Amino acid sequence: MNCNDIISVLEERFPPACAEDWDNPGLLAGRRDREVSRVMVALDAVDEVVEQAAALKADLLVTHHPLIFSAIKSVSSDTFTGRRLIGLIENRISLYAMHTNYDVCGMADLNASMLGLQNCEVLSVTGEGIGLGKVGDLEEPVRYYDFAQKVKTVFGLADVRCYGSGNPEICRAAVCGGSGKSLLEDAIASGADVFVTGDIDYHTGTDAWAKGIRIIDAGHYGTEHCFVEDITAFLKEKFPELEILAAEQQAPYKLI
Repeated sequence: MNCNDIISVLEERFPPACAEDWDNPGLLAGRRDREVSRVMVALDAVDEVVEQAAALKADLLVTHHPLIFSAIKSVSSDTFTGRRLIGLIENRISLYAMHTNYDVCGMADLNASMLGLQNCEVLSVTGEGIGLGKVGDLEEPVRYYDFAQKVKTVFGLADVRCYGSGNPEICRAAVCGGSGKSLLEDAIASGADVFVTGDIDYHTGTDAWAKGIRIIDAGHYGTEHCFVEDITAFLKEKFPELEILAAEQQAPYKLI
């Protein structure tokens, strides 16, 4: 089994053509013909993950976020990107990323399912039948802060930020994993009572409430780390003969 055999299965399920134009998914380092027996799945190719992959002798590292987003002029230990690429290449580890193609073909449905949304529609259409985020109805109305507690539970978080005063009933919710503030107007137009996403800045949060929608900021990492479990399970199902490992990766911040 080589690297390209695995990539072909991933790209059949999460086609790179579905990615946004600015994105950079795909094979970012290593050889397509590299023989693979052990795969590691992670959200990011950060130093700790590269070190784990090397220590466990992984042949392929599959991540959500690309290590390389734009052109680089050198690969050296002078930069963190170069340092990580060198670590991967020296340890003969191929790096494959699937970012917004996974967002529209996997993350949107996964997030909606985790929140128990029904009668779902695409929040922001990017192609035929696909797009960023989902909007749907709750099985039954719940109070705003009770729904926020559910968000904490299903995403395995210690905290969330709730924008909007009062504790009204929530009947319809929109969700976009990662950084979703650019989809705020779509969430409002969808008739959602609340928008669950990450990376909401102060003014976006307060302005959203003024426009009539509440926001639950569950964090970029918080809404996307489910990628690891999902793709680990997917690869185990498709390639039972391979060893599939989930990287040990935690939120890049601590609450103190």
